Amino acid sequence: MLALSPPPANCKWDNLSFVSTLYLCPILDLLLAGIPDPWQAEVRLGLQEALVNAAKHGNKLDPGKKISVRFTVNGDDYWWIITDQGSGFSYPCCRHKELDGDCNHSVEECGRGLYILYQVFDDVTWMQGGCELHLRKRVRRRTKFPRFTESVAHG
Repeated sequence: MLALSPPPANCKWDNLSFVSTLYLCPILDLLLAGIPDPWQAEVRLGLQEALVNAAKHGNKLDPGKKISVRFTVNGDDYWWIITDQGSGFSYPCCRHKELDGDCNHSVEECGRGLYILYQVFDDVTWMQGGCELHLRKRVRRRTKFPRFTESVAHG
């Protein structure tokens, strides 16, 4: 059984809210502040996928709907809670990091964006019927390096 750690309650959380848009560069820059350079490309890719999913699939790019992001740092753990104003969705069970023999779902079934989320982040937890996404990334492990390099993430 996999036990996911909850986001820390005793940390200072920052908040960011914006209308549904796919112009995410300045938002990503704010959310990546403090992430060590070797991890920037990988975490940027994961956060971009999460925000695109919230804007496009959750809020249907409706400029009248907002996306909210709460974020904090607790030691080596970076947390983001992304909430959209959509109707939610029934997400597949592709919770396994590698989507291999332990999971019966393929990348096509999970979707490219969801697959990337499960590859980039250490914890991916859906709440409120799929309208709220909790992400955690541990960035300073000496035994693990980023999956993606700068050249892979940008083209």
